[in-house]
Amino acid sequence: MPQELIGILLDTRMYRGIPNGKTGQESLVNYEMAAALYNLVPCFLRLEDIHPESKTCLAYIRIGETYVRRRIPLPAVIHNRAFQLRRMEQHKIAQLLLQGIQIYNVRNRYRKDYIHDMLFQNPVLREHLPHAQRATQQSLAHMMDQFDDLIIKPCSGSIGHGIMRLFKKEGQWHLTCQSKASRKGWATFRLHKGQLPSAALRRIFRHAYLIEERIPLLRYKGRPVDLRISVQRGKDGLWQVTGMFAKAAPAHTFVTNIAQGGKVMKLGDVLDSDSTTLARAELEDSICSIALQVAYTLSANLPHLADLGLDMGVTEQGRIYFIECNGRDQRYGFRKAGMNEHWMASYREPMAYGRLLLEQNTRISRQTQTYHRGLY
Repeated sequence: MPQELIGILLDTRMYRGIPNGKTGQESLVNYEMAAALYNLVPCFLRLEDIHPESKTCLAYIRIGETYVRRRIPLPAVIHNRAFQLRRMEQHKIAQLLLQGIQIYNVRNRYRKDYIHDMLFQNPVLREHLPHAQRATQQSLAHMMDQFDDLIIKPCSGSIGHGIMRLFKKEGQWHLTCQSKASRKGWATFRLHKGQLPSAALRRIFRHAYLIEERIPLLRYKGRPVDLRISVQRGKDGLWQVTGMFAKAAPAHTFVTNIAQGGKVMKLGDVLDSDSTTLARAELEDSICSIALQVAYTLSANLPHLADLGLDMGVTEQGRIYFIECNGRDQRYGFRKAGMNEHWMASYREPMAYGRLLLEQNTRISRQTQTYHRGLY
C-alpha cells in the first residue's frame, strides 16, 4: 500500500500554533501515529491556504522532529476539523467538492433545533428525545406550564455558553445563568411572578434559543452526569462507537461541559458509586445502539458525516436521552478520563476512513481510465 497524503483542515488559531507545538487539545502526534498505520502522511492546512485552480496548498508536514510549511499538491482526501461558518468559506468548500476533493465532516456545527427536528422524524429515536420547542413567548409559557425544570440554550451555542436553567422550587420560579458579578461565574435569581428578567428575554427572543425539559440525570456525589459518546466511521465505512466517558457538573452549576469545569471519568466510576444500581454492560449496549441510530439518521440527511461526539443522558431508572450532537468531537476527554487507548482510537478511526476514501478514489479513477481506453 503506497504512502499518500491526507489533509487535516484546522482553524487559523490552531494552525498558527503548530511551529511552537501549541495546538490546544488537538494532538498532532496522535494524527501522525494513526495515519502511519494506514500508510498515510498527514498534512495540516487552512482553507485560506488552498488554491483550487492549481490544486495546491500551503501546509505543515513533519520533517524529522519539526513541522515545515511547504507548498504541496492538494490532498485528494481531507478531514475537516475547522469550523466553516462564513458564506465565502462554505462556497470554497463546495468548489473543492465539485473538483472531486473528498472532504469528510464538511460541516461540523448544526443548529440544535435542526438536529432535534431531524431525529424526531425517526420513530425509534422519538422516545429518547427530551420535549423541546423553539423559544417564543408562547412556547416559553407552554413549557413552564408543562414542566417544573427547563433548560434554555442557544441553538448555535457551544461549550455551555449562554445556557440557562429555569426551575420551580417551593412554588417559586428561579433562573440560573452565567453572571460576571458572581465569583464562580454563575448565579441564581428568584423570579418576580415567574417572569424572566428583561435582559434574558431580549437575548432569548432576539437570537435562536431552544427550550428543553431538563432530564433528571444520574448523579455522581450529588452532581448531574451526562455522557460523551464518540461515534465514527472506520476502515469499512460503517458507523461504530469508539468509546464513551462521563462528565459530572461542577458543584456550583448544572453544566457538564469540560470547558466549564466538568469532571471527566469513566462510566464505570459513576455506575459503581452508591447513587445507582444500573447494570453496566446492559446499559452500555443500549447507549451504543441508540448512538448508532442517531449517527445513521443524521448521515442519511447530512452529507459527508464521519466523526461525531454525542452527548447523551441517563436517568436513575436507566432511561436514555439524546441531548446534543457535536460535529467536532473534543477527544481529549478520553485522555482526561485515563482512557488513553480510546483517545488514540478516536484519531485512528478517522484516518482509517480516510484511507478507505483514497482507495475508493483509486478504483474509480482506474474504472474511468479503462472506460475511456475502450472508447478509442
